Amino acid sequence: MVDSSSPNQPIQNYEIVNPTLEQQVASLLPSVAGYGGNLRSTNTIIPIVDLTAAAEGSVLPEYLQRAWGFETGFNTVRATTTTIVTNTGFWQCGLTCTYDGGGATGSFVFLDDSTSTKTIWYGATTGAGSGRTTVSYEFIAFLRAGDNLKVTAASGDEVAIWYKQIAAVDGTLNDPLGFA
Repeated sequence: MVDSSSPNQPIQNYEIVNPTLEQQVASLLPSVAGYGGNLRSTNTIIPIVDLTAAAEGSVLPEYLQRAWGFETGFNTVRATTTTIVTNTGFWQCGLTCTYDGGGATGSFVFLDDSTSTKTIWYGATTGAGSGRTTVSYEFIAFLRAGDNLKVTAASGDEVAIWYKQIAAVDGTLNDPLGFA
């Protein structure tokens, strides 16, 4: 009897009939869409070599490009509206908002293009109880030309916000300051 796992056995090909998988291959690999053949699998192990720059190590992986560093900006806003970012691109932001527990308040982060605004974070307290409450939040904002990222802190509230550009407006990722 011949062992089918023997290295001297011929390659065995199997046809795969799966419309969902075929559609996914066609959408991910448009150059092979409509080639007319069916998907196939084989009993042969074929090593896959990742030739991308990230695998090679010449490009910093995306999660490390988002590291906080000396290019990180910081601002504290109390009882006013402050413009935080005016440059285009993708901005990683983190904030803590400390609410005054003595009254109903609401602080928020918003985009402003000089004709309209879009709130992207809002925090409020009903004023019930006493003492101070602190919440934290992280987000990524996209700013087009003419957009501003602004923070409004209500009277008695304090919003501490830190921010870092992680990609240009065209999506090109930024390396941390000083990365060589």
